[in-house]
Amino acid sequence: MEIWDAYDRQGAKTGTDLIRGEKIGEGLYHLVCEVVVRHADGEYLLLQRDFRKEAYPGFEEIGAGGSALKGETPLQGAVRELREESGIEAGELEELYRIVSDRSHAIHHGYLCVTDAPKDSIVLQEGETIGYRWIGREELIAFFDSDACILAQRERLKEYMDSIRSSAGSMVAVPSKET
Repeated sequence: MEIWDAYDRQGAKTGTDLIRGEKIGEGLYHLVCEVVVRHADGEYLLLQRDFRKEAYPGFEEIGAGGSALKGETPLQGAVRELREESGIEAGELEELYRIVSDRSHAIHHGYLCVTDAPKDSIVLQEGETIGYRWIGREELIAFFDSDACILAQRERLKEYMDSIRSSAGSMVAVPSKET
């Protein structure tokens, strides 16, 4: 059983626990962390979701992600998810976005990890990830613009991808949004 902290819309803990798979009450949210991984050489990591996953089985995602566990901060959840799903140990993570989603009862926190880890050192997580590939900037843009990219991820990463299109891949601060 996976337990999450419940938050209000402003991101304050409510003192209530949420259990994965159970309905989240009105006005309550859980933290979801996502990490875009860019290698020092400029390529980006795509991870393929396990076919047993309830949502988007077999789809590729830009980086790693999942829900923060009870007691974790968004940053701690992001570091853990990245390590579990890819084996990458994050040094510093750069915040990309914070988006409140009423539809999914989630507060999404996105980060960028730049790594120089050997590309063949990816360790996949049983039940979560089944494959990976590294792709260049132009291929990332084409993937992002295609139906192969999960729609919700396209919505969350739109501003980051716009910055990649207009630059050599450096990131500028992205304001918080609410949906």
